Amino acid sequence: MTPNHSADDTTEAVTAPPDDEHEIEPAPMTRREAREQAARRAHHSTLAWSQQEYPSPQKPKKHRRWLTVTIVIVVILGLFGAGGVYVWNTFQPQVLKVLNANEPTDYTGSGTGSAVISIKDGDTGEDVASTLHKGGVVKTTSAFYDLLLKTKPDPVFQPGVYKLKKQMSAKSALSALQNPKNKLARTAAIPEGTTEKDVLASLSKATKIPVAQLQSAASDPHSFGLPAEATTLEGFLFPATYTFDPGTSAHDAIKTLVDRSFKALDQDGVSQADRWRVVVLASIVQKEAGPTPGDMGKVARVFQNRLDTGMLLQSDATVAYGAGVSRVFTTDAEREDAGNPYNTYVHAGLPVGPISNPGDDAIKAALNPTPGPWLYFVAVNLKTGETDFSTTVQEHDAAVQKLQDWCNASAENDAYCK
Repeated sequence: MTPNHSADDTTEAVTAPPDDEHEIEPAPMTRREAREQAARRAHHSTLAWSQQEYPSPQKPKKHRRWLTVTIVIVVILGLFGAGGVYVWNTFQPQVLKVLNANEPTDYTGSGTGSAVISIKDGDTGEDVASTLHKGGVVKTTSAFYDLLLKTKPDPVFQPGVYKLKKQMSAKSALSALQNPKNKLARTAAIPEGTTEKDVLASLSKATKIPVAQLQSAASDPHSFGLPAEATTLEGFLFPATYTFDPGTSAHDAIKTLVDRSFKALDQDGVSQADRWRVVVLASIVQKEAGPTPGDMGKVARVFQNRLDTGMLLQSDATVAYGAGVSRVFTTDAEREDAGNPYNTYVHAGLPVGPISNPGDDAIKAALNPTPGPWLYFVAVNLKTGETDFSTTVQEHDAAVQKLQDWCNASAENDAYCK
């Protein structure tokens, strides 16, 4: 049998329909015609096989991708049995990342709806990216984090609570976080020397927690871990700037300040057994000292010298606190009132409790008073806080006269002396 004939027979068997039994046979082909026909059929057969083996590329369809995911899961479980669950849970992100390689990792536009996210002190850029993703703000953590790596200078995030939108592009989310208008301002700034009453008022204004709720929470100072001598929170509401998340309870808001006070005391090396004495003395130093930081150590030394020698402290600030007044000077009647437990003109030693909430400088001064022999001090210029320190009564009387002369020098000065 010739090769031409063999090619004809094979091709016909695959492609030709059955012959009609009454069909007229075609005329015999020449050898040349047979070779050309065999070549044409071989070409078409190869093309058909090529198209079947290598189909034209098509955009993956979601249902096909998830079919692949299902197959992967089945294979893992089949190969590893019960351990397959662990394998899948461990490597699921990597598998899905590969399968979703053609999916966009970022949203477009400025988003819709609203989302509230919280950035904590110490959060890294990766932490922020993860928070945004979990909150539905950005589509993937990598979309936002990759943008941070490309942004110069490096973005700085302020701790706090921010109101953003859902499904924002990474660029829009970054811009929104750097816009102060999107930060939910619940910040309370507590100055040094502020009393408990004013601290609670500031907390209420910042957090929108009713003052009554804060007062109720503050009525049990021992629930915050204060020393046994404490009857109020006075002295342990550390002065600083605080930012609170929406929904913070009255107890938790107060605890934030108390814990910060304990932290300051611990950092300064104050033992728990010594907390009460140090805070009481520091609270007086805070109220009596002027704006010059160096004076705090001297004021603390005056009080410590008096305590060491058995002298009365004779602090107008303690008398005023117990009398419920805020004047610089106290009256003769107020200084003679023995019913005022804070009256250090009558009662020896430290008063029954703190008279303000001292800052770190006052705490340090109470712990380490400036060395010196002083027993008296008086501010001789209430506008600048200039203070004279004396060892003898005569020196002190001269300083008091200096203050009186300053008060009488002008109406402006006199206003400070009321």
